Amino acid sequence: MKTFKFKTTIKCDGCIATITPILDKEERIKNWNVDTSHPDNILNVTGEDISSDEIVAALNEAGYGAHVI
Repeated sequence: MKTFKFKTTIKCDGCIATITPILDKEERIKNWNVDTSHPDNILNVTGEDISSDEIVAALNEAGYGAHVI
């Protein structure tokens, strides 16, 4: 299992509500959370057989930016 960390443009609970169905429907993602109290709005994702590019693409489709850190 891999864990990825991203700097994102996810800023609030409304943003989290928007991405929740997107990340929850991806069966390869086992766990995720966003720290909106951090200045870089850090998204942590743990999953199996998924790449950081796929996660970034899913967030981009929802209108959010993400960069691996």
